[in-house]
Amino acid sequence: MPWIKALPLHYLPIIHFRRLQHYCSSNQEQHLLSLLHRHPQLRPSLQLHSYLVTSGLHRHSISRSGVLLWNTLIYRYSLGSSPLKALNIYQHMLAFCAADLPTDSFTFSFLIKACAAASLVSPSGVQLHSLVVKNGFAFDVYVHTALLNMYSCYGSIDNAHKVFDEMPARSLVSWNAMITGFSKWGEMEMAISVFAQMPNRNVISWTGLIDGYTRTKKPEEAVNLFREMAVQGISPSEITVLVIIPAITNLGALDIGKTLHAYCVKGGIDLLDIRIQNSLIDMYAKCGSIENSVQVFEQMGGRSNLISWTSIISGFAMHGMAKEAVLFFEKMGREKIKPNRVTFLSLLNACSHGGLVEEGVRFFTLMVNGYGVEPEMKHYSCLIDMLGRAGKLREAEEVIAGLQVEVNSIVWRTLLGCCSKHGEIEMGERVLRRIMELEREFGGDYVVFSNMLTEAGRFVDAETVRRLLDDRNAVKIPGLSHG
Repeated sequence: MPWIKALPLHYLPIIHFRRLQHYCSSNQEQHLLSLLHRHPQLRPSLQLHSYLVTSGLHRHSISRSGVLLWNTLIYRYSLGSSPLKALNIYQHMLAFCAADLPTDSFTFSFLIKACAAASLVSPSGVQLHSLVVKNGFAFDVYVHTALLNMYSCYGSIDNAHKVFDEMPARSLVSWNAMITGFSKWGEMEMAISVFAQMPNRNVISWTGLIDGYTRTKKPEEAVNLFREMAVQGISPSEITVLVIIPAITNLGALDIGKTLHAYCVKGGIDLLDIRIQNSLIDMYAKCGSIENSVQVFEQMGGRSNLISWTSIISGFAMHGMAKEAVLFFEKMGREKIKPNRVTFLSLLNACSHGGLVEEGVRFFTLMVNGYGVEPEMKHYSCLIDMLGRAGKLREAEEVIAGLQVEVNSIVWRTLLGCCSKHGEIEMGERVLRRIMELEREFGGDYVVFSNMLTEAGRFVDAETVRRLLDDRNAVKIPGLSHG
Protein backbone atom coordinates (compact mmCIF):
# COMPACT_ATOMS: atom_id res chain seq x y z
CA MET A 1 0.00 0.00 0.00
CA PRO A 2 1.37 3.46 -0.87
CA TRP A 3 0.79 4.94 2.56
CA ILE A 4 3.00 2.43 4.38
CA LYS A 5 6.74 2.14 3.89
CA ALA A 6 9.05 -0.51 5.23
CA LEU A 7 11.04 1.20 7.98
CA PRO A 8 14.67 0.30 8.73
CA LEU A 9 14.90 -2.07 11.68
CA HIS A 10 17.12 0.41 13.50
CA TYR A 11 14.70 3.30 12.90
CA LEU A 12 13.44 3.31 16.47
CA PRO A 13 16.08 2.14 18.95
CA ILE A 14 13.43 1.29 21.56
CA ILE A 15 12.31 -1.68 19.45
CA HIS A 16 15.11 -4.12 18.67
CA PHE A 17 13.56 -6.26 15.97
CA ARG A 18 16.89 -7.91 15.13
CA ARG A 19 16.70 -9.79 18.40
CA LEU A 20 13.46 -11.34 17.23
CA GLN A 21 15.30 -13.49 14.69
CA HIS A 22 16.47 -15.65 17.61
CA TYR A 23 12.97 -16.53 18.76
CA CYS A 24 10.60 -19.15 17.47
CA SER A 25 7.32 -17.97 15.97
CA SER A 26 5.36 -18.29 19.23
CA ASN A 27 7.94 -16.39 21.24
CA GLN A 28 8.12 -13.77 18.53
CA GLU A 29 4.38 -13.18 18.74
CA GLN A 30 4.45 -12.85 22.51
CA HIS A 31 7.42 -10.51 22.36
CA LEU A 32 5.81 -8.38 19.64
CA LEU A 33 2.59 -8.13 21.66
CA SER A 34 4.60 -7.06 24.67
CA LEU A 35 6.31 -4.37 22.60
CA LEU A 36 2.96 -3.10 21.30
CA HIS A 37 1.56 -2.80 24.81
CA ARG A 38 4.66 -1.01 26.08
CA HIS A 39 4.76 1.43 23.14
CA PRO A 40 1.23 2.59 22.21
CA GLN A 41 2.47 5.31 19.85
CA LEU A 42 1.81 5.09 16.11
CA ARG A 43 5.44 4.86 14.99
CA PRO A 44 6.20 1.56 16.74
CA SER A 45 2.96 0.21 15.25
CA LEU A 46 4.13 1.28 11.80
CA GLN A 47 7.44 -0.46 12.28
CA LEU A 48 5.81 -3.59 13.58
CA HIS A 49 3.39 -3.58 10.65
CA SER A 50 6.34 -3.36 8.29
CA TYR A 51 8.04 -6.26 10.04
CA LEU A 52 4.98 -8.51 9.81
CA VAL A 53 4.67 -7.82 6.08
CA THR A 54 8.35 -8.31 5.19
CA SER A 55 9.29 -11.15 7.53
CA GLY A 56 6.72 -13.67 6.36
CA LEU A 57 6.18 -14.64 9.99
CA HIS A 58 2.64 -15.88 9.35
CA ARG A 59 3.03 -16.96 5.75
CA HIS A 60 2.51 -20.68 6.43
CA SER A 61 0.70 -20.77 9.76
CA ILE A 62 -0.81 -18.40 12.27
CA SER A 63 -1.91 -19.05 15.83
CA ARG A 64 -4.47 -17.28 17.96
CA SER A 65 -1.63 -15.17 19.34
CA GLY A 66 -0.78 -14.13 15.82
CA VAL A 67 -4.38 -13.09 15.16
CA LEU A 68 -4.33 -11.13 18.42
CA LEU A 69 -1.21 -9.35 17.14
CA TRP A 70 -2.89 -8.30 13.88
CA ASN A 71 -6.09 -7.39 15.73
CA THR A 72 -4.14 -5.12 18.03
CA LEU A 73 -2.66 -3.33 15.03
CA ILE A 74 -6.13 -2.96 13.46
CA TYR A 75 -7.43 -1.57 16.74
CA ARG A 76 -4.56 0.94 16.98
CA TYR A 77 -5.17 2.24 13.47
CA SER A 78 -8.94 2.44 14.03
CA LEU A 79 -8.28 4.94 16.83
CA GLY A 80 -5.90 7.08 14.75
CA SER A 81 -6.51 10.19 12.69
CA SER A 82 -7.09 8.05 9.57
CA PRO A 83 -9.17 5.14 10.87
CA LEU A 84 -9.84 3.65 7.45
CA LYS A 85 -6.16 2.68 7.32
CA ALA A 86 -7.21 -0.17 9.61
CA LEU A 87 -8.77 -1.70 6.49
CA ASN A 88 -5.34 -1.68 4.85
CA ILE A 89 -4.00 -3.69 7.79
CA TYR A 90 -6.77 -6.23 7.24
CA GLN A 91 -5.91 -6.43 3.52
CA HIS A 92 -2.27 -7.10 4.43
CA MET A 93 -3.45 -9.66 6.97
CA LEU A 94 -5.27 -11.54 4.19
CA ALA A 95 -2.38 -11.18 1.75
CA PHE A 96 0.56 -12.12 4.00
CA CYS A 97 -0.94 -14.71 6.35
CA ALA A 98 -1.79 -18.38 5.93
CA ALA A 99 -4.92 -19.26 3.97
CA ASP A 100 -6.61 -20.77 7.03
CA LEU A 101 -6.57 -17.40 8.79
CA PRO A 102 -8.58 -17.78 12.01
CA THR A 103 -10.16 -14.32 12.15
CA ASP A 104 -12.48 -13.73 15.08
CA SER A 105 -15.26 -11.38 16.17
CA PHE A 106 -12.73 -8.83 17.42
CA THR A 107 -11.22 -8.52 13.95
CA PHE A 108 -14.54 -7.46 12.46
CA SER A 109 -15.63 -5.39 15.44
CA PHE A 110 -12.47 -3.28 15.18
CA LEU A 111 -12.81 -2.93 11.41
CA ILE A 112 -16.45 -1.85 11.70
CA LYS A 113 -15.54 0.65 14.42
CA ALA A 114 -12.90 2.07 12.08
CA CYS A 115 -15.58 2.68 9.43
CA ALA A 116 -17.82 4.27 12.06
CA ALA A 117 -14.98 6.53 13.25
CA ALA A 118 -14.49 7.75 9.67
CA SER A 119 -18.10 9.05 9.80
CA LEU A 120 -18.44 8.67 6.06
CA VAL A 121 -20.96 6.66 4.09
CA SER A 122 -18.41 4.20 2.78
CA PRO A 123 -18.94 1.10 0.65
CA SER A 124 -16.33 -0.48 2.92
CA GLY A 125 -18.89 -0.62 5.72
CA VAL A 126 -21.43 -2.43 3.55
CA GLN A 127 -18.74 -4.82 2.34
CA LEU A 128 -17.73 -5.52 5.91
CA HIS A 129 -21.34 -6.33 6.74
CA SER A 130 -21.29 -8.91 3.95
CA LEU A 131 -17.98 -10.35 5.23
CA VAL A 132 -19.46 -10.64 8.71
CA VAL A 133 -22.25 -12.82 7.36
CA LYS A 134 -19.88 -14.80 5.12
CA ASN A 135 -17.51 -15.56 8.02
CA GLY A 136 -20.25 -16.75 10.35
CA PHE A 137 -20.47 -13.78 12.72
CA ALA A 138 -23.97 -12.71 11.70
CA PHE A 139 -25.35 -13.48 15.16
CA ASP A 140 -22.42 -12.30 17.28
CA VAL A 141 -23.74 -9.65 19.67
CA TYR A 142 -20.50 -7.64 19.69
CA VAL A 143 -20.19 -7.54 15.91
CA HIS A 144 -23.89 -6.79 15.52
CA THR A 145 -23.63 -3.90 17.99
CA ALA A 146 -20.65 -2.51 16.09
CA LEU A 147 -22.68 -2.67 12.85
CA LEU A 148 -25.61 -0.93 14.51
CA ASN A 149 -23.33 1.85 15.72
CA MET A 150 -21.66 2.16 12.30
CA TYR A 151 -24.97 2.65 10.49
CA SER A 152 -26.03 5.15 13.15
CA CYS A 153 -22.86 7.15 12.61
CA TYR A 154 -23.62 7.23 8.88
CA GLY A 155 -27.15 8.48 9.58
CA SER A 156 -28.50 5.29 8.02
CA ILE A 157 -31.03 4.81 10.80
CA ASP A 158 -33.21 2.38 8.84
CA ASN A 159 -30.28 0.00 8.41
CA ALA A 160 -29.30 0.44 12.06
CA HIS A 161 -32.85 -0.42 13.12
CA LYS A 162 -32.85 -3.46 10.82
CA VAL A 163 -29.62 -4.73 12.37
CA PHE A 164 -31.13 -4.17 15.83
CA ASP A 165 -34.29 -6.10 14.93
CA GLU A 166 -32.23 -9.00 13.53
CA MET A 167 -30.21 -9.45 16.71
CA PRO A 168 -31.10 -12.79 18.35
CA ALA A 169 -29.79 -11.48 21.66
CA ARG A 170 -29.28 -7.89 22.72
CA SER A 171 -26.88 -6.61 25.31
CA LEU A 172 -27.39 -3.41 27.28
CA VAL A 173 -24.78 -1.85 24.99
CA SER A 174 -26.93 -2.75 21.96
CA TRP A 175 -30.04 -1.14 23.45
CA ASN A 176 -28.09 2.00 24.35
CA ALA A 177 -26.50 2.19 20.89
CA MET A 178 -29.95 2.13 19.29
CA ILE A 179 -31.27 4.87 21.60
CA THR A 180 -28.18 7.00 20.97
CA GLY A 181 -28.52 6.53 17.22
CA PHE A 182 -32.16 7.57 17.14
CA SER A 183 -31.49 10.52 19.46
CA LYS A 184 -28.51 11.73 17.46
CA TRP A 185 -30.61 12.03 14.30
CA GLY A 186 -33.69 13.50 15.97
CA GLU A 187 -35.86 10.37 15.78
CA MET A 188 -37.20 10.90 19.29
CA GLU A 189 -40.39 8.84 18.96
CA MET A 190 -38.34 5.81 17.98
CA ALA A 191 -35.82 6.51 20.74
CA ILE A 192 -38.61 6.71 23.33
CA SER A 193 -40.11 3.48 22.00
CA VAL A 194 -36.82 1.60 22.36
CA PHE A 195 -36.25 3.14 25.80
CA ALA A 196 -39.70 1.94 26.93
CA GLN A 197 -38.98 -1.63 25.75
CA MET A 198 -35.64 -1.94 27.55
CA PRO A 199 -35.57 -4.72 30.14
CA ASN A 200 -32.89 -2.84 32.09
CA ARG A 201 -31.61 0.72 31.91
CA ASN A 202 -28.47 2.41 33.11
CA VAL A 203 -27.20 5.99 33.16
CA ILE A 204 -26.16 5.73 29.50
CA SER A 205 -29.73 4.88 28.50
CA TRP A 206 -31.13 7.93 30.29
CA THR A 207 -28.33 10.17 29.06
CA GLY A 208 -28.91 9.18 25.43
CA LEU A 209 -32.57 10.12 25.63
CA ILE A 210 -31.87 13.38 27.48
CA ASP A 211 -29.29 14.27 24.85
CA GLY A 212 -31.89 13.66 22.13
CA TYR A 213 -34.33 16.10 23.71
CA THR A 214 -31.57 18.69 24.06
CA ARG A 215 -30.50 18.25 20.43
CA THR A 216 -34.07 18.60 19.17
CA LYS A 217 -34.60 21.84 21.09
CA LYS A 218 -36.97 20.35 23.67
CA PRO A 219 -35.31 21.57 26.86
CA GLU A 220 -38.37 21.12 29.08
CA GLU A 221 -38.63 17.44 28.17
CA ALA A 222 -34.88 17.05 28.76
CA VAL A 223 -35.08 18.60 32.24
CA ASN A 224 -38.18 16.59 33.15
CA LEU A 225 -36.48 13.35 32.11
CA PHE A 226 -33.41 14.34 34.11
CA ARG A 227 -35.60 14.79 37.18
CA GLU A 228 -37.29 11.43 36.57
CA MET A 229 -33.87 9.81 36.32
CA ALA A 230 -33.00 11.20 39.75
CA VAL A 231 -36.29 9.89 41.18
CA GLN A 232 -35.40 6.43 39.82
CA GLY A 233 -32.17 6.59 41.81
CA ILE A 234 -29.86 6.82 38.78
CA SER A 235 -26.87 9.05 39.50
CA PRO A 236 -25.86 11.24 36.54
CA SER A 237 -22.43 10.86 35.01
CA GLU A 238 -20.27 13.72 33.79
CA ILE A 239 -21.68 13.12 30.29
CA THR A 240 -25.24 13.44 31.63
CA VAL A 241 -24.31 16.78 33.17
CA LEU A 242 -22.79 17.97 29.90
CA VAL A 243 -25.95 17.15 27.91
CA ILE A 244 -28.42 18.64 30.43
CA ILE A 245 -26.60 21.97 30.89
CA PRO A 246 -27.55 23.27 27.39
CA ALA A 247 -31.20 22.45 28.12
CA ILE A 248 -31.06 24.38 31.40
CA THR A 249 -29.36 27.24 29.57
CA ASN A 250 -32.06 27.35 26.89
CA LEU A 251 -34.74 27.52 29.59
CA GLY A 252 -32.85 30.22 31.48
CA ALA A 253 -33.56 28.12 34.58
CA LEU A 254 -31.02 29.62 36.97
CA ASP A 255 -32.34 27.80 40.06
CA ILE A 256 -32.13 24.40 38.36
CA GLY A 257 -28.62 25.29 37.19
CA LYS A 258 -27.56 26.15 40.73
CA THR A 259 -28.97 22.89 42.05
CA LEU A 260 -27.12 20.92 39.38
CA HIS A 261 -23.92 22.82 40.14
CA ALA A 262 -24.24 22.05 43.85
CA TYR A 263 -24.74 18.36 43.06
CA CYS A 264 -21.62 18.36 40.85
CA VAL A 265 -19.51 19.99 43.56
CA LYS A 266 -20.80 17.60 46.26
CA GLY A 267 -20.03 14.54 44.17
CA GLY A 268 -16.81 15.89 42.68
CA ILE A 269 -18.22 15.48 39.17
CA ASP A 270 -17.15 18.98 38.15
CA LEU A 271 -13.53 17.95 38.62
CA LEU A 272 -13.82 14.85 36.41
CA ASP A 273 -14.14 16.79 33.17
CA ILE A 274 -13.06 20.38 32.64
CA ARG A 275 -15.84 20.75 30.08
CA ILE A 276 -18.35 20.75 32.95
CA GLN A 277 -16.88 23.84 34.58
CA ASN A 278 -16.56 25.54 31.19
CA SER A 279 -20.22 24.76 30.48
CA LEU A 280 -21.24 26.11 33.90
CA ILE A 281 -19.47 29.39 33.14
CA ASP A 282 -21.45 29.70 29.92
CA MET A 283 -24.71 28.57 31.56
CA TYR A 284 -24.56 31.11 34.37
CA ALA A 285 -23.73 33.93 31.96
CA LYS A 286 -26.65 33.08 29.67
CA CYS A 287 -29.01 32.66 32.65
CA GLY A 288 -28.18 36.19 33.82
CA SER A 289 -25.73 35.52 36.65
CA ILE A 290 -22.32 36.70 35.54
CA GLU A 291 -21.29 36.73 39.21
CA ASN A 292 -21.63 32.95 39.38
CA SER A 293 -19.74 32.63 36.09
CA VAL A 294 -16.83 34.52 37.60
CA GLN A 295 -17.03 32.41 40.75
CA VAL A 296 -16.81 29.14 38.78
CA PHE A 297 -13.94 30.53 36.71
CA GLU A 298 -11.95 31.66 39.74
CA GLN A 299 -12.46 28.33 41.49
CA MET A 300 -10.86 26.57 38.54
CA GLY A 301 -7.50 28.11 39.32
CA GLY A 302 -4.74 26.62 37.20
CA ARG A 303 -7.14 24.18 35.50
CA SER A 304 -8.63 26.90 33.29
CA ASN A 305 -7.93 26.46 29.58
CA LEU A 306 -8.59 28.43 26.40
CA ILE A 307 -12.31 27.58 26.44
CA SER A 308 -12.58 28.70 30.06
CA TRP A 309 -11.08 32.12 29.29
CA THR A 310 -13.11 32.49 26.10
CA SER A 311 -16.33 31.58 27.94
CA ILE A 312 -15.85 34.16 30.70
CA ILE A 313 -14.89 36.89 28.19
CA SER A 314 -17.97 35.98 26.14
CA GLY A 315 -20.04 36.20 29.33
CA PHE A 316 -18.80 39.71 30.02
CA ALA A 317 -19.64 40.64 26.42
CA MET A 318 -23.22 39.37 26.87
CA HIS A 319 -23.64 41.54 29.95
CA GLY A 320 -22.15 44.66 28.40
CA MET A 321 -19.14 44.53 30.71
CA ALA A 322 -16.56 45.61 28.16
CA LYS A 323 -13.90 46.77 30.63
CA GLU A 324 -14.04 43.46 32.49
CA ALA A 325 -13.73 41.57 29.19
CA VAL A 326 -10.62 43.58 28.32
CA LEU A 327 -9.20 43.05 31.81
CA PHE A 328 -9.61 39.28 31.61
CA PHE A 329 -8.16 39.19 28.10
CA GLU A 330 -5.06 40.93 29.41
CA LYS A 331 -4.88 38.43 32.29
CA MET A 332 -5.19 35.66 29.75
CA GLY A 333 -2.12 36.98 27.97
CA ARG A 334 -0.14 37.05 31.20
CA GLU A 335 -1.10 33.40 31.76
CA LYS A 336 0.38 32.57 28.34
CA ILE A 337 -2.97 31.30 27.02
CA LYS A 338 -3.10 31.93 23.27
CA PRO A 339 -6.50 33.31 22.14
CA ASN A 340 -8.26 31.98 19.07
CA ARG A 341 -10.74 33.50 16.63
CA VAL A 342 -13.67 32.81 18.99
CA THR A 343 -11.91 34.62 21.84
CA PHE A 344 -11.32 37.66 19.65
CA LEU A 345 -14.90 37.65 18.38
CA SER A 346 -16.18 37.76 21.97
CA LEU A 347 -13.71 40.51 22.81
CA LEU A 348 -14.67 42.58 19.76
CA ASN A 349 -18.35 42.17 20.62
CA ALA A 350 -17.66 43.42 24.13
CA CYS A 351 -15.79 46.46 22.80
CA SER A 352 -18.54 47.16 20.28
CA HIS A 353 -21.37 47.14 22.80
CA GLY A 354 -19.26 48.92 25.41
CA GLY A 355 -18.19 51.76 23.13
CA LEU A 356 -14.49 50.91 23.41
CA VAL A 357 -13.72 51.73 19.78
CA GLU A 358 -10.00 52.42 20.05
CA GLU A 359 -9.45 49.29 22.12
CA GLY A 360 -11.53 47.27 19.67
CA VAL A 361 -9.53 48.43 16.66
CA ARG A 362 -6.33 47.71 18.56
CA PHE A 363 -7.49 44.17 19.37
CA PHE A 364 -8.52 43.59 15.76
CA THR A 365 -5.03 44.62 14.66
CA LEU A 366 -3.48 42.44 17.37
CA MET A 367 -5.54 39.49 16.21
CA VAL A 368 -4.27 39.81 12.63
CA ASN A 369 -0.71 40.98 13.11
CA GLY A 370 0.09 39.70 16.59
CA TYR A 371 -1.50 36.26 16.55
CA GLY A 372 -1.84 35.60 12.82
CA VAL A 373 -5.56 34.86 13.10
CA GLU A 374 -7.27 35.26 9.72
CA PRO A 375 -10.43 37.34 10.25
CA GLU A 376 -13.73 35.79 9.26
CA MET A 377 -16.74 37.74 8.05
CA LYS A 378 -18.07 37.76 11.63
CA HIS A 379 -14.98 39.65 12.79
CA TYR A 380 -15.34 42.22 10.02
CA SER A 381 -19.05 42.58 10.78
CA CYS A 382 -18.22 43.19 14.42
CA LEU A 383 -15.60 45.79 13.50
CA ILE A 384 -18.10 47.56 11.23
CA ASP A 385 -20.70 47.52 13.99
CA MET A 386 -18.20 48.88 16.50
CA LEU A 387 -17.19 51.79 14.26
CA GLY A 388 -20.78 52.43 13.20
CA ARG A 389 -22.16 52.50 16.74
CA ALA A 390 -19.56 55.15 17.57
CA GLY A 391 -20.64 57.24 14.57
CA LYS A 392 -17.49 56.48 12.58
CA LEU A 393 -19.51 55.55 9.51
CA ARG A 394 -16.96 56.74 6.95
CA GLU A 395 -14.26 54.62 8.57
CA ALA A 396 -16.63 51.64 8.58
CA GLU A 397 -17.39 52.08 4.88
CA GLU A 398 -13.68 52.38 4.11
CA VAL A 399 -12.99 49.13 5.98
CA ILE A 400 -15.55 47.34 3.79
CA ALA A 401 -14.13 48.90 0.63
CA GLY A 402 -10.65 47.70 1.56
CA LEU A 403 -11.60 44.08 2.11
CA GLN A 404 -10.01 41.57 -0.23
CA VAL A 405 -12.88 39.12 0.23
CA GLU A 406 -16.43 39.21 -1.08
CA VAL A 407 -18.60 41.00 1.45
CA ASN A 408 -21.92 39.35 2.27
CA SER A 409 -25.23 41.05 2.96
CA ILE A 410 -24.84 40.65 6.73
CA VAL A 411 -21.90 43.07 6.81
CA TRP A 412 -23.73 45.61 4.66
CA ARG A 413 -26.87 45.17 6.75
CA THR A 414 -24.83 45.89 9.88
CA LEU A 415 -23.69 49.16 8.34
CA LEU A 416 -27.26 49.98 7.27
CA GLY A 417 -28.38 49.61 10.89
CA CYS A 418 -25.67 52.04 11.97
CA CYS A 419 -26.70 54.49 9.26
CA SER A 420 -30.24 54.30 10.62
CA LYS A 421 -29.05 54.98 14.15
CA HIS A 422 -27.17 58.11 13.09
CA GLY A 423 -29.59 59.29 10.37
CA GLU A 424 -27.00 58.99 7.59
CA ILE A 425 -29.42 58.83 4.65
CA GLU A 426 -26.97 59.31 1.78
CA MET A 427 -24.74 56.47 2.90
CA GLY A 428 -27.80 54.41 3.83
CA GLU A 429 -29.01 54.62 0.23
CA ARG A 430 -25.62 53.46 -1.08
CA VAL A 431 -25.60 50.58 1.38
CA LEU A 432 -29.16 49.57 0.48
CA ARG A 433 -28.19 49.38 -3.19
CA ARG A 434 -25.30 47.09 -2.35
CA ILE A 435 -27.61 44.85 -0.33
CA MET A 436 -30.08 44.72 -3.22
CA GLU A 437 -27.27 43.53 -5.50
CA LEU A 438 -26.76 40.56 -3.20
CA GLU A 439 -30.36 39.75 -2.21
CA ARG A 440 -33.66 41.47 -2.88
CA GLU A 441 -36.15 39.35 -1.00
CA PHE A 442 -35.48 40.60 2.54
CA GLY A 443 -38.06 43.28 3.28
CA GLY A 444 -36.51 44.50 6.51
CA ASP A 445 -33.88 46.50 4.63
CA TYR A 446 -36.55 48.50 2.77
CA VAL A 447 -38.39 49.12 6.03
CA VAL A 448 -35.25 50.40 7.77
CA PHE A 449 -34.43 52.81 4.96
CA SER A 450 -38.06 53.93 4.64
CA ASN A 451 -38.13 54.71 8.37
CA MET A 452 -34.90 56.70 8.01
CA LEU A 453 -36.53 58.84 5.30
CA THR A 454 -39.66 59.32 7.38
CA GLU A 455 -37.65 60.51 10.39
CA ALA A 456 -35.88 62.97 8.10
CA GLY A 457 -39.25 64.33 6.91
CA ARG A 458 -38.88 62.92 3.39
CA PHE A 459 -42.32 61.34 3.33
CA VAL A 460 -42.67 61.09 -0.45
CA ASP A 461 -39.36 59.25 -0.75
CA ALA A 462 -40.34 56.99 2.14
CA GLU A 463 -43.58 56.07 0.37
CA THR A 464 -41.62 55.34 -2.82
CA VAL A 465 -39.42 52.87 -0.94
CA ARG A 466 -42.52 51.27 0.58
CA ARG A 467 -44.02 50.77 -2.88
CA LEU A 468 -40.73 49.31 -4.05
CA LEU A 469 -41.02 46.82 -1.19
CA ASP A 470 -44.48 45.76 -2.39
CA ASP A 471 -43.47 45.62 -6.07
CA ARG A 472 -40.53 43.31 -5.38
CA ASN A 473 -42.56 41.03 -3.09
CA ALA A 474 -39.84 41.18 -0.48
CA VAL A 475 -40.43 39.31 2.74
CA LYS A 476 -41.17 41.61 5.66
CA ILE A 477 -40.45 40.23 9.12
CA PRO A 478 -42.80 41.76 11.74
CA GLY A 479 -41.16 43.48 14.66
CA LEU A 480 -37.72 43.60 13.07
CA SER A 481 -35.43 46.17 14.65
CA HIS A 482 -32.03 47.39 13.46
CA GLY A 483 -31.49 49.81 16.30
